[in-house]
Amino acid sequence: MRRRTERARRARRTAGVLALILGGAGVTHFLRPAGYDRIVPETLPPRTTTLASGLAELGIAVGLLVPATRRRAGWAAAALFLAVFPANVKMASDLLDSPRASRAGRLVAVLRLPLQAPLVAWAVRVARHAPRR
Repeated sequence: MRRRTERARRARRTAGVLALILGGAGVTHFLRPAGYDRIVPETLPPRTTTLASGLAELGIAVGLLVPATRRRAGWAAAALFLAVFPANVKMASDLLDSPRASRAGRLVAVLRLPLQAPLVAWAVRVARHAPRR
């Protein structure tokens, strides 16, 4: 019994940390949208996409905090992390092509790409360990 309680606490904490990260990112979409607008793939409307993805991040963050919606929110977070990957690729490509970009900026943008996989795995883990309702 004690082991199950500790596991539930750990699952709740990890969902909370993921919610904090997504919530923070969602807020920045509204406070500083221009940076996000620049990395939206050309086939999509930049500001609309920035605001929609920010709203999605905020909604998923709230869903992760509510036990009844945590499972669905975890799966939604995994899908969102996959959906924004093209924007991360575009950002890295743009920085690699820019003569004004710093070496550090280029390196961070490229190294950020493989970090998307652990984020997806984390969201899936949150979804799988969420309480069934």
